[in-house]
Amino acid sequence: MTLLNLTNVEANYGAVRALRGVSLAIEEGAVVALLGANGAGKSTTLKCISGVVEVRTGAIEFQGRRLNGLSPEQIVKLGIAQVPEGRKIFKDLTVLENLRMGAYLRSDRKEITRDLEFVYSLFPRLTQRAGQRGGALSGGEQQMLAIGRAFMARPKLLLLDEPSLGLAPLIVSSIFETLLSINREQGTALLVVEQNARIALKNARFGYVMQLGRIVVKGPSEKLRAEREVLDSYLGTQS
Repeated sequence: MTLLNLTNVEANYGAVRALRGVSLAIEEGAVVALLGANGAGKSTTLKCISGVVEVRTGAIEFQGRRLNGLSPEQIVKLGIAQVPEGRKIFKDLTVLENLRMGAYLRSDRKEITRDLEFVYSLFPRLTQRAGQRGGALSGGEQQMLAIGRAFMARPKLLLLDEPSLGLAPLIVSSIFETLLSINREQGTALLVVEQNARIALKNARFGYVMQLGRIVVKGPSEKLRAEREVLDSYLGTQS
């Protein structure tokens, strides 16, 4: 069953057209990669979905409900949460306070406590650093915190913008293993924006490749991984 559907979405940054007729679909519980070089439109696509960038034309629907014109807060309430590029945690708040901020729209205290325990089980390091300020964490720990904070909103769809950026390969592998655990155990669908096509397609089931604001290639991950020349032409050394 389709969870998210984008149909001919276009968006601008000022006078610059950032998205040109983007169409994609994500099924419930799916893991999907959105690939492309810098400036391809990947992050803008996520921002349109989360309500941060206005859709100029086209439609975005989530569980059959149109998202166009809704505020980011309304979209979070519907079940979409984003882990932004660069983490953007609250550096002056503790780890625990950051995680609780992810649940600020929720009132089900017992479920919040249960989800907090689940996050700590995924990321034991956060348990050890619960009282430390977010700014004191390493880059990998901050990414764990950003993912945990987004999960605390209890999303049906988790948007991840460059989760591997600036992290060591072992940390990246661990992060993706955890994301797949969230997908398996909670049924949370994942839309992962990545420049690193290799790691993204290894973990996703389906992929879209963007160039200059358009979807130029799409297909099952195994098929895209086999089309090395196609990926090289759009992604260069990141493939």
